[in-house]
Amino acid sequence: MRLFWQSFVDAAQNVAYLERLSGYLNEIAAPGTCVEVRGMTPPDRDFGRLTEFRCAIQAVDAAIAAEMQGYDAFVMGHFQDPGLYEARSAVRIPTIGVGESTLHFAAQLGRRIGLISIDQVFEVWHHEQAERYGLGDRLVGVTGLGVTPEDFAAAFAGDQAAFERMLASFIECARPLVEKGADVIAPAGVLPGLLLSRERALTVGHAPVVNCAAVALKSAEMWVALHRMNGVEASRGPSFALASTRAVADFRAFVAHGLGQG
Repeated sequence: MRLFWQSFVDAAQNVAYLERLSGYLNEIAAPGTCVEVRGMTPPDRDFGRLTEFRCAIQAVDAAIAAEMQGYDAFVMGHFQDPGLYEARSAVRIPTIGVGESTLHFAAQLGRRIGLISIDQVFEVWHHEQAERYGLGDRLVGVTGLGVTPEDFAAAFAGDQAAFERMLASFIECARPLVEKGADVIAPAGVLPGLLLSRERALTVGHAPVVNCAAVALKSAEMWVALHRMNGVEASRGPSFALASTRAVADFRAFVAHGLGQG
């Protein structure tokens, strides 16, 4: 089984993180599963809707390329899942979103979910996500760590003090959500999710903390296994109607050459 994992960080700027992510995913993967992690340039470096939209375009193009290259599944390795539905309609291979799979898994661990994002700017986006996935009334709240991807570099490079600061900051953000009623906490980002994966059975009060990286990987393996077993795939009705060959070609030409270049 070959899985393509699309990260939204720059490979050169976040070497330690991507190496750690690749090592971790391949370590916990089922025997015979290989996970290839790819970064993105320019990365998701200016938090906001326009940057998320631009990264979504790049990710959808990567999903199409992954299918052509023989990968068995594509993972949108960015919790906000920008372009997830478009990617799912562009390819036949299973297409998994970290945010979608994590939110649905969290909803099985508890009735009320609290999310901790990298930055508070994503609060509205995450509420929209929960509503899109039918879980709007299950989301207690969203809070932000107020950091950038680069702020994780030291912790991923082995700085124990930096790790402990990040862990303490995460728990400090989580406590008010638990007090508001959240009975499960999810880091709304693979960066914090991976960092916290070293803490086995981590809880904040009574609330378990979901490892979003592990959930997305195991979801991808399940999707592929079921697809192989009986051919099940995303609905090709109105939800995820498969794009025509011409639509895919037009899209890839646009991404490759830009507006007006055909």
